[in-house]
Amino acid sequence: MDEPDANVVQALSRAGLDVHADAGTRSMYASDASLYRIPPLAVVRPRSVDDVGATLAVARETGIPVTSRGAGTSVAGNAVGRGVVLDFSRHLNRVLSVDPDTRTAVVEPGTVHAVLQKAAAPHGVRFGPDPSTHPRCTIGGMIGNNACGSRSLAYGRTSDNVAGLELLTAAGERLATGYDDAGVPFTRGAEDVVSGACAVMARHLSTARTEFDRFGRQVSGYAAHHLLPERFDLTQALVGSEGTLGVITQATVRLVVDAPVRVVVALGFADIVAAGEAAPAVVAHGPTSCEGLDSRLIDVLRARRGPGAIPPLPRGRAWLFVEFAGDDAGEVVARARRLVAENIADDAVVVEDPAVQARLWRIREDGAGLAGRAPSGKPAWPGWEDAAVPPDRLGEYLAAFDELVGSYGMTSAPFGHFGDGCMHVRLDLPLDQPDGTKVMREFLTESARLVGGFGGSLSGEHGDGRARSELLPHMYSPDAIALFGGIKHAFDPGNLLNPGVLVDPDPVDADVRPAGHFPVRNLAMAYPHDGGDLAQAVHRCTGVGKCRADNSGAGGVMCPSYLATREEKDSTRGRARVLQDVVRGELPWSHPSVHDAMDLCLSCKGCASDCPTGIDMATYKSEVLHQTYRRRLRPRSHYTLGRLPMWARLAGRVPALANRSLTLPLVAPVALWLAGVDRRRSIPAFARRPFRRSFSARSSDLKPVVLFADSFSDSFSPEVAEATVRVLRDAGYEPRLPSGSVCCGLTWITTGQLDSAKSILRRTVAALADDARAGLPIVGIEPSCTAVLRSDVHELLPGDDDAALVSSRVRTLAELLAETPGWTPPDLTGTQVVAQPHCHHHAVLGWKTDADLLVDTGATVQTLAGCCGLAGNFGVEIGHHDVSLAVAAQNLLPALDASPDAVVLADGFSCRTQVADLRDRPAVHLAQLLDPDAPSRRPPHTPSA
Repeated sequence: MDEPDANVVQALSRAGLDVHADAGTRSMYASDASLYRIPPLAVVRPRSVDDVGATLAVARETGIPVTSRGAGTSVAGNAVGRGVVLDFSRHLNRVLSVDPDTRTAVVEPGTVHAVLQKAAAPHGVRFGPDPSTHPRCTIGGMIGNNACGSRSLAYGRTSDNVAGLELLTAAGERLATGYDDAGVPFTRGAEDVVSGACAVMARHLSTARTEFDRFGRQVSGYAAHHLLPERFDLTQALVGSEGTLGVITQATVRLVVDAPVRVVVALGFADIVAAGEAAPAVVAHGPTSCEGLDSRLIDVLRARRGPGAIPPLPRGRAWLFVEFAGDDAGEVVARARRLVAENIADDAVVVEDPAVQARLWRIREDGAGLAGRAPSGKPAWPGWEDAAVPPDRLGEYLAAFDELVGSYGMTSAPFGHFGDGCMHVRLDLPLDQPDGTKVMREFLTESARLVGGFGGSLSGEHGDGRARSELLPHMYSPDAIALFGGIKHAFDPGNLLNPGVLVDPDPVDADVRPAGHFPVRNLAMAYPHDGGDLAQAVHRCTGVGKCRADNSGAGGVMCPSYLATREEKDSTRGRARVLQDVVRGELPWSHPSVHDAMDLCLSCKGCASDCPTGIDMATYKSEVLHQTYRRRLRPRSHYTLGRLPMWARLAGRVPALANRSLTLPLVAPVALWLAGVDRRRSIPAFARRPFRRSFSARSSDLKPVVLFADSFSDSFSPEVAEATVRVLRDAGYEPRLPSGSVCCGLTWITTGQLDSAKSILRRTVAALADDARAGLPIVGIEPSCTAVLRSDVHELLPGDDDAALVSSRVRTLAELLAETPGWTPPDLTGTQVVAQPHCHHHAVLGWKTDADLLVDTGATVQTLAGCCGLAGNFGVEIGHHDVSLAVAAQNLLPALDASPDAVVLADGFSCRTQVADLRDRPAVHLAQLLDPDAPSRRPPHTPSA
């Protein structure tokens, strides 16, 4: 990566701007959610409109271009550029006002869609357009692309929902647009710019009147028809201009009243073409939404997350999700049933339950991420992901497009806004091959010709960006292209604003991020799902940015560090972008920016389950630490916390002495510092007698099981292991311990000591293999250790048949009990439980079996989303304390404070430690909750004062 121009960076700094030009930031902002990689010279995060003006002034003085960016979820390369990137999401992100009487809101451009909805909801209104990225996309980004979303049948495009704009032109002039009380459009300021645009239009009136606004999703190019003298409306003309005509600093948006009743009809079809052909007939029934989904996308989700991830669907290989909304439940249901009665589809299901509806919409919202793996199993890329045709021709187009894809030997899984004629898709373009970009160019060109032949639009809501701007002549006449150039010149004669987009476009095959082959040798992890290719693994990140959203509403964990800091470097996406530059050879493993990005990763594995692309940042972090410190001096905490089971075994020989030494006034602080532990943390006491020493096997007729007594349960929480033994015996099992000492090596894994971790795991597998061959279940106690045997063992010991066999026999306690005929849980009716699933339990093992078991107990259970914040060694390490507390404050601490008398259920040792440390409350393992010898099903607890 070339060094940035120091003079420009200094000029930006002298202007008092929040400017970042380090290698890590430039890596993170070099990509959005598109195929393209263009490292910026610097990133400026404006705090005010004056900061935007100051940035533009420096740009004019130095000739450096400016690109506006919201959440960076642009799929066409609209939010990357070679000059200064203006990130509005960090500071200019407020909802300034909500007026329920006029049904309008005033927002800054970096306002997240979900934040606006939250501010509007108490007034009974909402912003209508709702793209699938709504939990993290910004209103400014939606305006830039003219985003629509799944309910555009009811609410229209963003351009239909903007009541006024304030922006700065490239010359730094302030321009305001809007509507007067009579609804007549007005403009204020930048008179020369506006008159220049009108003069351009006067030379192209016929073209503007005939080539534009032919159907609802014709978004490509400029909305020139709104500059016609008979319908001049600069507000609507600027929406969808992709940051090339001005820099938006404020927007007034219209709000709508949300219907209280929603019913979804899932319609099943033989194939995606049949679904597309049926869409116009469905739209005739007046739904708010008509979304298409191919079975190939469902297959990807099922393979990744299991059949339980898919709610019941009607018979078919493609589906339309159709939503009806209204005020009267009976009337809405009747409309849904009338649609079903028409027999448009092969099968149908009417869904009235909001929870099931939410699961269906979640599949659709995750479409772009799920489609990141093609049906072929290869990486799938955007580029031609947003074409639209007149809705009555969608079926024909889908058939022709499928044929074109097949002719290139590629596969796809289409989905999209079928009611509007808009199709989304990602394709397994052969970008890892020497001629990959050549094939890409040929395919995109043929696709543009195809959609042009159907009278369609290259883009239906994502904008043209770098992916399609060069292809606009396949859709528009030379006069229309000249018109675009004239409009651009009127607003931005120096071509400072987002150059390379729409006018004088960059080639579609230039600056393609994943193009080429980037072999990384001597890796410690196997990356079996990516063919052993780390480059392919880190390029799983498509940039959709789900890691920048609060996913707790859906029970998610990802990404706790970003929610704590709101910094791009602390998001899964930011880390992936930095690692993409590592595999490209742009940054070494040991570069400070790489470690700065990885530092606050909690290794929670939330992204492995919650990110629709299946990225696994915990594994990549371990690889980074391994590659950086192998055969080198490591941080202190790697020798202490990273080898905790070894030290715990030694302390277990003299636990009283070990515990006493950690409480001595002079010894304890020094010991904590030497261990790399934050002095504000307490250290859990070693057990007076480790579990393995106290356990005695019994001779019985009960079914044998192997109890994997991990180091934490053995050395710190033997009471949990003892309760597990009692529960197993009560369920008809006789537990026995493996022959020899066993450990999963978790602490070595998380600190990147992977050679040692492999050795430890090999010994453990050897100790368990005979029992696994005998068909015995291997029951884990600690979720993180159980998850290593279920998942990480395949990364560290690939091709080891014994390791695979052992992994297949591993069960959680809840899983074994669920498989046990005749076992019933104790009656816990009247018991209130606050459950904090361990992150690895959520991400790797799955919490559903535990949740179902708890329901069967009759207890009242509140299951928390998110991470507890301790995350193994993370939260106790020096430098992580404040973030650990901030993560705990997201979900755990509010729940504890709201339910002071509840039983706290936390299977993870780190979760129980966090609860004890921050709220001085006991927390129990599932085994303790189910323990048949417990005098009470809930431990006594007196809330602390």
